[in-house]
Amino acid sequence: MSTSARYWREIPQRYRLEAGKCKKCSRIAFPPRLVCPSCSSREFETVRLPDTGTVLTYTVIRVAPTPFSDEAPYAVAVVELKGGTRLTAQIADCPLDSIKIGQNVKVEFRRIRDEGQAGIICYGYKCVPIVS
Repeated sequence: MSTSARYWREIPQRYRLEAGKCKKCSRIAFPPRLVCPSCSSREFETVRLPDTGTVLTYTVIRVAPTPFSDEAPYAVAVVELKGGTRLTAQIADCPLDSIKIGQNVKVEFRRIRDEGQAGIICYGYKCVPIVS
């Protein structure tokens, strides 16, 4: 990730979990798309996704890419949010051996990384287990 134009364009979905809902067929696309993958419509409304979901599958990253090498090992999961939208996110705040498929998680706004001492701080979402 860098201070590119792409990072700035992605702020609404990274910071507020905003998705696009097709006005024609009601399909929710996350991240938002320009063309609906179901009906090819170009008309969308912005919706906010729920912040809870379930772990569908996960993997543990032991050899991480350079920007995240100091965080390894860490878990990345495919999470299905309430309503059916799926996203990929890091699982945080729990031991790796306690993560389970079917586990309920909450999406939280977190610091992802920073770009050097004088660079920007990049934020996004991570998922944390819901303790009941």
